Amino acid sequence: MKKTLGMIIAEHRKEKGMTQLELAEKMGVTDKAVSKWERDLSCPDIHSLPNLAAILGISIDDLMQIKREVPVSSKNPKEVMDILFKAVALAMGIAVIVLSVLDALPVESGITLLGIGMTCIGISLLNNKG
Repeated sequence: MKKTLGMIIAEHRKEKGMTQLELAEKMGVTDKAVSKWERDLSCPDIHSLPNLAAILGISIDDLMQIKREVPVSSKNPKEVMDILFKAVALAMGIAVIVLSVLDALPVESGITLLGIGMTCIGISLLNNKG
């Protein structure tokens, strides 16, 4: 169940151990205004939302229940896989170089990492051929 703005305000106010009057004083409004907010009879002024969120110790996004969604790629799966294989190949190459410079890479492990990278490049090339 999605919480209303009033429910969120009341919940966080209580978590902070504040009364409606204390929140009202910090916000520069009456306790009746806070009561109306919490009962969803009215809403805080939009310009006061950053201050309200700060007083409640939450972000404006949390106060307004804004969920950030990861944008869906418009690329087709073949393109995404190609990018993924190239990224893995690059990561393996960088890992081998860095770990070799730090003298922290056994030869067998280096060969394995490079093999993974080469395999990914090969798959990418084969996918692009077709």
